[in-house]
Amino acid sequence: MKIVLLGYMASGKSAVGKKLAITLKTKFIDLDAYIETCEKISISTIFETKGEIYFRKKESEYLQQLLDLKENYIISLGGGTPCYGNNMKLIKEKSKSFYLNASINTIFNRLKGETSQRPLVATIGKENLKEYIGKHFFERSLFYNEADTIVSVNDKSIETIAQEIATLL
Repeated sequence: MKIVLLGYMASGKSAVGKKLAITLKTKFIDLDAYIETCEKISISTIFETKGEIYFRKKESEYLQQLLDLKENYIISLGGGTPCYGNNMKLIKEKSKSFYLNASINTIFNRLKGETSQRPLVATIGKENLKEYIGKHFFERSLFYNEADTIVSVNDKSIETIAQEIATLL
């Protein structure tokens, strides 16, 4: 079985995925890192040089590639992955999905110090960040809520969230 972790940026998908993989003694794949390895270029550079449309197309191709592999593992997605193409349909057909649901305040507090590493918010500025998150989050929540299971992550440790998901499996 493939386990997919989805949610808004900074919701903890990669950190929880790594911990969950240790708990379940299985492999972990971060989709963004996988894309960077396959493309031999950073996500930020892909956005800058080839654009978001190119990135989303490649993201869908690599997601399908991972979901079609025979082995079991945990995949953490990029925040926008479920919202494009038929990605959510693929996720629902080929995996058990968990939406790591973080509040806008939680996301803002996690992102405000690391905007430069996040292509979609790098140019927003801290003064506009919370409003941007709220609008973006609202647009994406329709897709996120299609996950098999919703896990609230506010005020919980990575270990607690991973254990909660492991218990639900």
